[in-house]
Formats: sequence, C-alpha cells, structure tokens
Amino acid sequence: MPRYTGINHLAMATRDMEATVRYWRDLLGMRLVAGLGRAGYRQYFLEVSETDMVAFFEWNGVEPLPDKDHGVPVKGPWGFDHVSFGVSEREDLFELKARLEAAGCWASEVLDHGFILSLYSFDPNNIPVEFSWPQPGVDLRARPRMADRDPPPAGREGPDPVPGRWPAPDPASPDDRRVYPGEGREILTHDG
Repeated sequence: MPRYTGINHLAMATRDMEATVRYWRDLLGMRLVAGLGRAGYRQYFLEVSETDMVAFFEWNGVEPLPDKDHGVPVKGPWGFDHVSFGVSEREDLFELKARLEAAGCWASEVLDHGFILSLYSFDPNNIPVEFSWPQPGVDLRARPRMADRDPPPAGREGPDPVPGRWPAPDPASPDDRRVYPGEGREILTHDG
C-alpha cells in the first residue's frame, strides 16, 4: 500500500485570482508559493502547511458556487461539500473569526462537535471553508470511532484497508514507468 504524506494540493477554480489571493494569502495568511499563467489560464498554489497546499485555476466564465451551507444535503450532481483546515491552537479559531468579520466576511460561531471545535466561512468564490481545532484527548487517527448505527458493510469492517477487495495489479513494465512533461515545468526555470 502507498504511504500518504498529506494533501499535496486541493485544486479549486476561480474567475478572480486577485480576490482569491487577497483572501487566502492576505486574510488567512497562507503563503503564495507558485504561480503559472498565460492568456486565459492561471494556476496558483498557496501553502497550508509543510506538506499541504491549496491551488486555484483561474478560468474565464467560472461562476461562484451556489449558496449551500456546510454539510447540508443536496440532490443532483455534486462532488464537493467543504474543505476544513486544521489550526494548531484553540485561540486561532477566534483570531480567524475576528479577521474574517473585520474584512466583511461571514463567519459562524465556534461550534463544539465533541472531537473538534469548528469555525465556518466562505471564500470569495463561495467555497465553503471550515477551520478545525482537535479537542484535547480525542485523536480519531489513533483511536478510530464509528458512531453510525447502521453503517454499510464496508463501514463495519473497521478502519484499516481490507486486502483482497480489489484485483492485484500487474508489475509495471519500464514503459509503464515513463514520465511525461506536464504543465508547470517553467517554474523551475523562472525566478521571481
């Protein structure tokens, strides 16, 4: 099984990179670490932590997401509800709430979910954003918990991957291991 190191980047879309950078970098404090661009296309990366980033594509014609509160069920095509960023201190939630409100952004009250405290807001693209602080003494990664009274069969099998549920892959040939050039290589040759 692969070993994951975190979310390298979560890619979202905007039609206004200026407003997006102002919110994520200047208001939330995430460093802008890379930017790609040409006519009709931009992709910018912002650092969340040492291992995690968010990225935004700027495309003409992108519209903000429709109004939808965090975790409220919807019908029809949908694939994303909200993104939650962990914060290191309880006080960070209250600082973020004050910063968001001072900037004219809506921010919820801080809510106690038992295992985390959460603050909710929306970015300029109407992307639902949550900030979470883990409650002391509750570590779901160290001690997973299932509170669903009627989980599907896979949920009843426990937290660890179950071997044999998928076909074993064939060993990769040298041709299957070829790496092809993609977008972003210009970052390596451009200082700035």
